[in-house]
Amino acid sequence: MSWWKPADVGFAVRSQLADMGHAAKLFLRLLGPGAQIMRRFGLVRDQIHFLGNYSLAIIGVSGLFVGFVLGLQMYYALQRYGSSEALGLLVALSLVRELGPVVAALLFTGRAGTSLTAEIGLMKANEQLSAMEMMAVDPVQRILAPRFWAGVITMPLLAAVFSAVGIMGGYVVGVLMLGVDPGAFWGQMQGGVDVWRDVGNGVIKSIVFGFTVTFVALLQGFEAQPTPEGVSRATTRTVVMASLAVLGLDFLLTAMMFSI
Repeated sequence: MSWWKPADVGFAVRSQLADMGHAAKLFLRLLGPGAQIMRRFGLVRDQIHFLGNYSLAIIGVSGLFVGFVLGLQMYYALQRYGSSEALGLLVALSLVRELGPVVAALLFTGRAGTSLTAEIGLMKANEQLSAMEMMAVDPVQRILAPRFWAGVITMPLLAAVFSAVGIMGGYVVGVLMLGVDPGAFWGQMQGGVDVWRDVGNGVIKSIVFGFTVTFVALLQGFEAQPTPEGVSRATTRTVVMASLAVLGLDFLLTAMMFSI
């Protein structure tokens, strides 16, 4: 007895293609009113405060402890070869290239992405989006687009804060606790970190992650079933899909950036 039928496979494929079409259509609608949104920057500013300012605590604390761990681990690894003076360089490169953008994006997903999905999902469940359409107000332009652009703007700023606080954490552990020379710590970092190749690539990654995480969160909320169970499942899908997308894109971007 066959466990599947060709009709079932065709229906599943068609459903997936339809979902991809809806996602692409929503993405284009979010990109379309960008200039209009910037003319009403107050809407974006409020969302930047909501997404960014309320995420600073978890970003700062996490960056500090990541810097502590990097300082400890790399110091003991470098000490074997008598290269503990390069601690600042390795901590900075690890943060600005990889850990800053990636970990900040994952934290942004858990803190801001879930709140976006839940907020949009609840607005849909309470028929607020339908009421706006009845009043000839486009909910994508009025509700989703400001949140989308706020997430894109906020993500690089949070990644920069994460990296800066992480470097300070590495300084505290390496210089103040383990006795690494402070001049060597900062000098190696200044001489080895390239602004365009290292910091610039990290900024590009964080911008791409901002687009990805914010869009996934808004899409899941906009397409959620208008029930409490539907909103909760959409929130869970946001965390899973956005986290996997960040990790996959990080590999692709790293492979492209450092192979050129």
